[in-house]
Order: sequence, then C-alpha cells, then structure tokens
Amino acid sequence: MALKIVKVSQPIEVKNLITCLYAPPGLGKTSMAFTADSPVLLDFDNGAYRSQFRKDTVQIASWSEIEQITATDLATYNTVVVDTAGRVLDSLSAELIRKNPKFKGIGGQLSLQGFGALKAGFSGWLNLLKSFGKDIILIAHMEEKQVGEDLVERLDIQGGSKGEIYKVANVMGRIRIEGSGQNTKRLLDFNPSASGFGKNPAQLPVQEVPHFSQCPDYLSAIISAIKQELNKQSEEARKSQEDLQRLRVDLQCLESEEDFQDAVEHFWEAPSEHKRLLNEIAKSKGFSFNKDEGKYIKVAA
Repeated sequence: MALKIVKVSQPIEVKNLITCLYAPPGLGKTSMAFTADSPVLLDFDNGAYRSQFRKDTVQIASWSEIEQITATDLATYNTVVVDTAGRVLDSLSAELIRKNPKFKGIGGQLSLQGFGALKAGFSGWLNLLKSFGKDIILIAHMEEKQVGEDLVERLDIQGGSKGEIYKVANVMGRIRIEGSGQNTKRLLDFNPSASGFGKNPAQLPVQEVPHFSQCPDYLSAIISAIKQELNKQSEEARKSQEDLQRLRVDLQCLESEEDFQDAVEHFWEAPSEHKRLLNEIAKSKGFSFNKDEGKYIKVAA
C-alpha cells in the first residue's frame, strides 16, 4: 500500500486531543473533567462520587473490565476521562503479572521486562481510545519533591511510567491555588516551568477557574479553543507555503542582472525566507551576490 503523504501545503487538522490534568487532592480535577464535551468517566480511582458535578461514570475494579472496550461502548460520548492515570497503570501492572508471573520483580513491583510491557500496553490502549475519535483526558495526582532548594511538582505515578504520560499528552495543565483567605484563587496553568510540568501548544494564559455551576462547559471551551488555535496555525502555514510557491514561479522568470537588481531592491524589507528563495534561484541561474556592489552579478562560465 502506497504511503499517504501529507504535502507541506496541506493543513493537518487537529480533531482530537489528549489532555493531562494534574493537581493535589481536593482541587477539583475530576469535577473539571466533567465540564468537557459529553464526557464519560472511567473511574479507576473509585472517587467519582465525591464530585458535585458527576456525569456518566464506569466504575472499574480490574483491567479486564476495560481491556476490550469498543467504539460502540463509547458511541454516545465525545470525551473519555481516565481517572486516574496512576491507577490505570497500577491496574494494568496487576493484570500483566497475573498473565505472566515473570513480570513480577523484587517487592512485587514490575520487573524491567514488565515495565516494557506496561509502557507498550498503556500506549496501545490509549491508541485504541484515540481510534474511536474521542478526546481523552488523563487525570493525575500530584506530588511535591525537594530538588536542591526548590520544591517541584511532579505526576504521582509509578516509576518511569510518568514519562509515558508526558509523551502521549498533547496538552498538560496543573491546577494550583494562589493567594490566601478571601483572596484565594484556583488557577489552571498549562505553561511548563522549573517547578512543574506543562504543555501549552496554543499559548493560553494562566486562567482563573470559575465555579462549575456557573460554567458547566468550562473545559469543553478550553479544549475547543486549543483545537481552533492549532488548526489556525496549520492553515497559516499552508497559506505561507502557497505564497512561497507562487513567488518561486515569479522568480524563475528573472534572467538578467537588471532583473535580479530590481528584485533585490523590491526584497529589501522582505521576509528572510523570500530572500533565501531569491538567492537560491539566482545561484541556479549562474548569478552570485556581490556584497560590495550590493547586486547579483553573472558568474563567468
């Protein structure tokens, strides 16, 4: 089967995103996830009952209950919320050891080979969910660690598995508290920093989180805005490439030193990529730019 190559002039539409939300307990991670577009919660943490804004939920006791999930199961939903990513990995680890005792290492933890199987199994399962055309929200607890004199925030997930979450997430934000007393604010921050993980492809500012009773579609609007910005960037890149292609055709018509001199004067304040294209075509036609004279000169054959 021939490769389906997406040309540089063709935009790549972003239809679905994997978003990771992490925070300490009690800051409303699950409640925020319920404000996504038509969500269903896969409740590995058995804590959905604590949310005042609970929507459809599947309570999961073991990996076997969710391993064979199908598109039909999720047909009426647009977003799959996984709560929490750490518990998913714990559940999958237990299933891997049950099926293959060799994956059990020292202290009941996964062996090195088991961790490899865990990463592959988790990635494969997420790819299955993505294939259903759903947005995915991964909820994770947060832990604080002292690194030198700094206190840093990290995903509270076993071993090297947290790296898998970071790799698969398109967007990553942490919920944090700022201020005290009556001035306390809950913030959603997608920006990476020295003290915390983040992925902010749409360059969204730090946002104050409203009460979800007043903004029941809060996360739905944010994810939609991120998609719009990413698709806008893709469309702008396509238009820019088309402009360069048209310019290339026009520059191919230049033949004499006078033609190229006119182009140099016209391109004096042009974007750098336009100047590079002019220089490329001039060289292909046997011209070299003389810096002292500030013009292209025909090179003797």
